Amino acid sequence: MSHLVLPLDPALRTDLDDLADAQGLAPEEMALLAVREHLRQEGGRVRAVGEGLARQHADLLRRLGE
Repeated sequence: MSHLVLPLDPALRTDLDDLADAQGLAPEEMALLAVREHLRQEGGRVRAVGEGLARQHADLLRRLGE
């Protein structure tokens, strides 16, 4: 497993600690959940934009592939 160091300002760290504590998680677990969720959402958004562009330019992409 790889590790990542994130600099957090004191207020953000307090919020992270409080939310993690309220959910019975370690702050590291809470941060990992947040990263996973963000990647899931952004990955879906980027995929949707890419698919839309592919549909919009399907004819051009087909001609370039010939």
